[in-house]
Amino acid sequence: MKSRQLLQNLAMPLALLAICLFFATRESAFLGPRNLTQLLVEFSITGTLALGMFMILLTGQIDLSVGSGVGLIGGIAAVLIFHHGWSPPAAMLVAFVAAIGLWSAMGALIVRERIPSFIITLGGLLIFKGLFWLVIQNSTVPVSRGDEDNLYSLLTTYYLSKYVGLALGAGVLLLLALLTWSTRQTRQAHGLPVPSASQAIFVWLGATVAVLTLVLVCNQFRGVPLTLLILASTAGAVYFLTRHTPFGRYLYAIGGNEEAAVLSGIAVKRVLIGAYALMGVAVALTGFMTTAYSGASTTTVGDLMELDAIAACVIGGTALRGGRGSVVGVIFGALIMTSLLNGMTLLAVSPEAKFIARGVVLTLAVWMDVKLGRR
Repeated sequence: MKSRQLLQNLAMPLALLAICLFFATRESAFLGPRNLTQLLVEFSITGTLALGMFMILLTGQIDLSVGSGVGLIGGIAAVLIFHHGWSPPAAMLVAFVAAIGLWSAMGALIVRERIPSFIITLGGLLIFKGLFWLVIQNSTVPVSRGDEDNLYSLLTTYYLSKYVGLALGAGVLLLLALLTWSTRQTRQAHGLPVPSASQAIFVWLGATVAVLTLVLVCNQFRGVPLTLLILASTAGAVYFLTRHTPFGRYLYAIGGNEEAAVLSGIAVKRVLIGAYALMGVAVALTGFMTTAYSGASTTTVGDLMELDAIAACVIGGTALRGGRGSVVGVIFGALIMTSLLNGMTLLAVSPEAKFIARGVVLTLAVWMDVKLGRR
């Protein structure tokens, strides 16, 4: 049992290390400040969408429509800004509300009509893709008017100054230390087992080295990207929601045994609709960042992103059957997927090989989920 637990704990860090070493030996620019900073932007985009998918998978449901939704929501905001002269905040707000409404409607349709989420979201994939192409009229729509930057375009082009990045890094480490201490105190007060003090200090020191290294590397290019703050805020919110609120416990309970959740008085339908509404929030944020990163809304924005999000969750230990998973695991899974795709792009790997690699990674992740779940 201990050996299996150790394997599960070390699998993701070792896999990430192996991927980074492989690409670093093949292309020295992989570990350069410029590429690592751009990798963080890509990682933030994938990670944000994966965190939304995480809450869906926790309940034992799935969402195949998010890739098309990313394109649609980003396209709506871009069209309102470029073709209709709306201010970026107003356009993004309208698109944001539209995303929440669409995903809430999908969630309501799934739970009230008892239609499998696979079917409804597969239909959503096709509907949203068609709507997306209609909205942008199969053309390229810039995210800004003229050469001036706006809130939309700055999402992926704005970087924090060196000192602000260091200050935020220090703040994150202080917050992590306080949360670790508070969690230990709470568990001890309830008579629950806690890791040893030396183990907790070791983990915190590891996080300190990782955060400071990240900030220093980013500062050698332009600074910490704004997208990383969006991901960090999203991850913090999802972590708090899933670990420290009744809603989060309900997500795990529904995924573990939906019938038992109903019998225990949990409003399963309401929770599932809420999970899909939160998925809409993640789709909107990802749509804005992906479109801004592309520089324009085009027909290819969001393609296959649903598979990357699912793969990131499963690689990170989230069970497709529901009831198991963690935010930290999803973040690691997203980083592994992003590093793989970034490295292949840097090596000018052909699109065919990229598709094969993504399929192999997703298949292996699902195989590991099934294999470990049987023991």
